[in-house]
Amino acid sequence: MAKELATQYFSTGNDNENDHDENSLESVISLLPKASGGSKYGISLYQNCWFPSSIIPNIISFQNQFKPKDQDTILASFPKSGTTWLISLLFSILNRNQHYEQHPLLTTNPHLLVPSLEFSIYSNPKFHDLSSMPSPRLVSTHMPYASLSDHSTNHCSSKPRIVYVSRNPLDVIVSFWHYAKGHPARHSHELTVGDFVDMFCSGEINFGPYWDHVLGYWKASLERPEEVLFLKYEDLKEDGVGQAKRVAEFVGVPFSREEESDGVVEQILEMCSFGKLKDLDVNKHGQFKPNFDNKLFFRKGQVGDWVNHLTPSMADCVNEIIKEKFSGSGLSLIRM
Repeated sequence: MAKELATQYFSTGNDNENDHDENSLESVISLLPKASGGSKYGISLYQNCWFPSSIIPNIISFQNQFKPKDQDTILASFPKSGTTWLISLLFSILNRNQHYEQHPLLTTNPHLLVPSLEFSIYSNPKFHDLSSMPSPRLVSTHMPYASLSDHSTNHCSSKPRIVYVSRNPLDVIVSFWHYAKGHPARHSHELTVGDFVDMFCSGEINFGPYWDHVLGYWKASLERPEEVLFLKYEDLKEDGVGQAKRVAEFVGVPFSREEESDGVVEQILEMCSFGKLKDLDVNKHGQFKPNFDNKLFFRKGQVGDWVNHLTPSMADCVNEIIKEKFSGSGLSLIRM
């Protein structure tokens, strides 16, 4: 009942600031199931997903106020699945008229160029207006497909394109762990990689369960391939040119023969390469927000780095769960 009340909170049809009692929403959210998620602030189960408790008001606001346009592109991912890389790639594909020497990625962190729906755009109750963003609008999210679509895109005539990137869950766990170590003040105690394996396997991790998140977008991509494109991080690594052309075609700006012969695809891939982005001064020394260093978005970006951190028993635990959850779906993400 709590989640239904919360969803209705911003849907009264009145925009007056005083009509919504912030304390009332907090009291509704307090009734949601809670878990640690390794965070001081905890996670809450809303719409069958474990969200950071602090962003649930943002998600509710998005669901009730977002008005998609046909040319919109939403980049979706489970955390630590290659989000920063794909953000950079999509931005560059859509803005490939930018001169290489003056490319915005050279001086601006990708997450500022492509804002997050739940962490940036809807984090401020006074700023929910996307009308000033030039078309085609490009935004990102970690929300699962059900939360993204049930209260927004499914009830509108306009359908944004959704590009989803997945990644081997073993590498996701290791990347998540290293990312968390960069934010020690946010956690109740020092987290080991084993802690992240346990949280992952229980499903009680930010935006988890992982399998529900991935399968939601996978099934949507099979049912509505014109609306949802499902990518694999490993495929992007193995065939960057082919995958970039696939993405460009999907978002409605395919590369011309002239562009391909002129090496435009390769130039974009070079601009967006992990090594290039990591070595930029803005990503080595800049900050995304106070006390949040840009360098936390960049570690190794390698495929298979999990073997250097997870024990065989940890990997077996994850593999068995994924095998069970993905059974019959036609999807395989584990690469040993």
